[in-house]
Amino acid sequence: MTDPLLAARALLLHDLAARGTADADVLALVEEVVEGRRWWVSTWPQGSEFVAGQLAQDLQDRLLDEAGHRWPGCPLHEDEHELRVEPELGPDPHWVCEDAGAVVAPLGAL
Repeated sequence: MTDPLLAARALLLHDLAARGTADADVLALVEEVVEGRRWWVSTWPQGSEFVAGQLAQDLQDRLLDEAGHRWPGCPLHEDEHELRVEPELGPDPHWVCEDAGAVVAPLGAL
């Protein structure tokens, strides 16, 4: 069985690399958010299908809090704002431009 945390981590790493944001400091934050969610998955195994979206939101929060960096920038509006993850807690998370109300890409496909 695939580890849902490692699968979600791979999706985040792909999107970070696709947007040119995969430097060492950001990769360290990815590892921290993955470890931070390990307890969540162990406590609520049924929530493992939702962990990818949670990790993406966690990473967005950490990047904003620690680096003042909004990620990923919206390709529809020349990076004026970041994309959001929807659903907030659900399977098959995707990146959405809230301004346009448009789905931009599934998580892991930027």
